[in-house]
Amino acid sequence: MTATWKQRLIEVEVGAVAHGGHCVARHEGRVVFVRHALPGERVRVRITEDTGGSFCRGDAVEVLQASPDRVEPPCPFSGPGRCGGCDWQHVSWQGQRELKAAVVSEQLHRLAKLDWEVIVEDLPGGPEDWRTRMRLAVGPDGRAGFRAHRSHTVIPVDHCVIAAPGALDDVVDRTWPPKAELVVTRDAGGQVHLTEIGPPVVRRGRPVPGPARRRQGSGTATELAAHRTWNLRADGFWQVHPAAADTLAGVVRDWADCQPGERAWDLYGGVGLFASVLAEQVGDQGAVAVVESSVRAVEDGRLTLSDLPQVSWHPGRTEDVLDTPEFTDLPPDVVVLDPPRKGAGRTVVTAIARSRPARVVYVACDPAALARDIAAFAQHGYELAQLRAFDAFPMTHHVECVALLRPVR
Repeated sequence: MTATWKQRLIEVEVGAVAHGGHCVARHEGRVVFVRHALPGERVRVRITEDTGGSFCRGDAVEVLQASPDRVEPPCPFSGPGRCGGCDWQHVSWQGQRELKAAVVSEQLHRLAKLDWEVIVEDLPGGPEDWRTRMRLAVGPDGRAGFRAHRSHTVIPVDHCVIAAPGALDDVVDRTWPPKAELVVTRDAGGQVHLTEIGPPVVRRGRPVPGPARRRQGSGTATELAAHRTWNLRADGFWQVHPAAADTLAGVVRDWADCQPGERAWDLYGGVGLFASVLAEQVGDQGAVAVVESSVRAVEDGRLTLSDLPQVSWHPGRTEDVLDTPEFTDLPPDVVVLDPPRKGAGRTVVTAIARSRPARVVYVACDPAALARDIAAFAQHGYELAQLRAFDAFPMTHHVECVALLRPVR
């Protein structure tokens, strides 16, 4: 058995950026995934994880030769062994977007066999003060914070540079029950909603989250996007960047390009953000079918879009709902999908392709999942026609993409 390298200090030349917030280096024939480094740098790395295989993980603890894109992290809780929420605080904002573009391009090349030039566009507001939804953990000392990278260790904080102003004011200056979790939302109206989830309890031999108690706010968040006011549960899904929802809705509007009287599907539709855009386009004589597995999101969406009778709601798992006669017998003209991080998968891609829509607009928060699904669409005769990428998560490795796919002519 190979001796573990854990805690070993090595010196490496840092290679290309990889998906996941790290760069790739090599040492003594092994791959080392290095955080807190940049391509082209020479650094000393402390190995943090090693299971004895072909790769290990480590943190750059000393920079011997720095990249021109390296900057001083604005947050004192950022760095090796500290808060794991931000991956790129040591990188200039322009450099962050270039790294993300490189990752998206690499995933498309490797998984979808496409050579595609990617430009990651910024959203208004800069790289700080943007995150409107957060989940914090409480450490043994009762202080709230964020977990270290790939760890259950809680790093207490007294502020967060990417948090929306005021979101954490009533969270970080007090103590909480150890092992509790805190869900914080700052909505478009500036109201902060805070829910405390009690420490886990054991039921039938399994730990489950403790009881939830609202500590601040009404629990109903008000958001603005796509020329509408949205009222949804504060702990429900909504884009975390204040400009993201409206930006993505605008791209969907342009690329869906539904005509009056057409039929559209909005898959993984949430509260119906994209459905509202599609409904405007298809008009009273058209139809928009929303598929969403969260019953609570469907309830919120039905209330918000009650003035749009052309929108129908179909609660359930997307792969199950698409297999019902209402969907197999009534093919759409356009499909919009916004799947979770793991992507849509072959079953859903096959069901969409089988219905032969003229356009598929795919909203993705994970470039690897997007590339895999684009490859699956290609097997059914669809090609990537356009792609836009947005820096909806500054300081982190995450990036939001929208892809337009069309049948190959």
